Amino acid sequence: MTSTDTTSTDGDSDGLVEFLAARDLLFEQRRNQDAAYAEFRWPRPEHFNWALDYFDGVLAVQRGEQVGLRLVEDDGSAASYSFGHLSERSTQLAGWLAALGVERGTRVLLVLGNQVELWESMLACIKLGAVIIPATTLLSAADLEDRLERGRVGAVIVRSELTAGFAAPKGEFTPDYVPISVGEPIPGWLDYASSREHTTGFSPDAPTAGSDPLLLYFTSGTTAQPKLVEHTHLSYPVGHLSTMYWIGLQPGDIHLNVSSPGWAKHAWSCFFAPWNAGATVLLFNYARFDAARMLDVLVAEQVSTFCAPPTVWRMLVQQDLGQWRTSLRELVGAGEPLNPEVIAQVRQSWGITVRDGFGQTETTCQIGNPPGEPVKAGSMGRPLPGYRVVLADPLTGDHPVTEGEICLDLGAELSERPVGLMVGYSDDSERNDTAMAGGLYHTGDVASVDEDGYLTYIGRTDDVFKSSDYRISPFELESVLIEHPAVAEAAVVPAPDALRLSVPKAFVVLANGYPPDAATAADILGFCRSRLAPYKRIRRIEFSELPKTISGKIRRVELRTAEFERGDARSAGEFREDELIS
Repeated sequence: MTSTDTTSTDGDSDGLVEFLAARDLLFEQRRNQDAAYAEFRWPRPEHFNWALDYFDGVLAVQRGEQVGLRLVEDDGSAASYSFGHLSERSTQLAGWLAALGVERGTRVLLVLGNQVELWESMLACIKLGAVIIPATTLLSAADLEDRLERGRVGAVIVRSELTAGFAAPKGEFTPDYVPISVGEPIPGWLDYASSREHTTGFSPDAPTAGSDPLLLYFTSGTTAQPKLVEHTHLSYPVGHLSTMYWIGLQPGDIHLNVSSPGWAKHAWSCFFAPWNAGATVLLFNYARFDAARMLDVLVAEQVSTFCAPPTVWRMLVQQDLGQWRTSLRELVGAGEPLNPEVIAQVRQSWGITVRDGFGQTETTCQIGNPPGEPVKAGSMGRPLPGYRVVLADPLTGDHPVTEGEICLDLGAELSERPVGLMVGYSDDSERNDTAMAGGLYHTGDVASVDEDGYLTYIGRTDDVFKSSDYRISPFELESVLIEHPAVAEAAVVPAPDALRLSVPKAFVVLANGYPPDAATAADILGFCRSRLAPYKRIRRIEFSELPKTISGKIRRVELRTAEFERGDARSAGEFREDELIS
């Protein structure tokens, strides 16, 4: 598809022309990575509002009747929303929010599930020039308080049943932000449903600068406090052209991505990348994942492109995939390396190769195996259009090397910086200096490269790890552990798990007077369970001394290495959550 309608509603049709030209080049070269990489140039318009210029000006005009979003519920019911409807509804919502005082620069915390209000709110906030802070519905009250404070939130849109997490310890509720609830009306909260009665039109107060902030993501780091990743009206909307290319999305596709709202991957593959291609976003809202039911949905909904984390792929291949006759054309996996044997099983059943890709909350997809290119077992592919990737020695910074930290070349001029890279970590100049040192953006991930330019993932340079596609900060979990009176010291590392890839395991030095038995383990795990979001739960605990350096620093690398050498086998003094806590 090559678009000719470049009508802009935000005052800069040149920006839309640049965006469409770059997108259409990737469509034309979708099976020739070398040509796409050589010819692609990032659009860098001075002004650009993706929701107004592109979604309203192109998708709603050219594909107004096409289903833009389809939600399939756990009970089998489904609802579809056209591009035209989403355009009109988000404009109405933008007008309602503006009347409440939400304006350009207002930070809006979104705590919503996979429901149409999430997509309406995202589009409306983009149109307003408001800054979106996506959040998972799994957050604890302490997590929410941290986001409100450090995010300097000016408005909250949250599911009604989660509003209790915003109350003060005594149940008081005196917000200094605009409180909006979605669902059953809640005393003290504005009812989102009222926005459907808003009749005053909406028009932007000024052109949107491409460099204006659009998204703030809280993401786990090596400290107790999550980092705040800042993206602009270019870095994610335009930047996800690389993600669109990696997935192989085409106009009219039906794209299903397995991801939870609040995480960057949801914006990657449930919002920007598929809609950049003019594809339909499909979500399956299951209460509990069931591989057979997911496969049934793939067939019934005629899904053409499918993205899932390796945890899901490992569950899917336990089924006889050949029994499901799907309409699938493209399969991708992201979040962690996918086992070669899983890829082989899918290929044997469906004749399609699951292709790996690599990116971060801080970027769009940087490295990948796009359609039509040879796939090497274990490799996550080659640099995608728009990204100059180099490997640097983590200690000396020397580059290029054949094994080292994955880095992005920032270039000598601002015009050479990859558009899909974040502005930086909000309010953290020290971390930004480290991340952008030496003219490179440092990902913190290590890989090797072969003679053909294919990169293979090795691991992290720091202690952050992934469990079921969620990033886990050991320090954050350790900070909760040491609040328990029985815990004198603690270290958290990943322990291998057949289903989740890894789970958090705590090594604990007990305070005097506490026995290293099952009762103590259960009490500590229960304590942590009540203070951590479910995806962060510590699932194993072992009482032992901690290896340390001469200076007294805990050597987590020794614990981590021992765990992976042991595999899923239980150590002598280990207790497991699922056996202790019902």
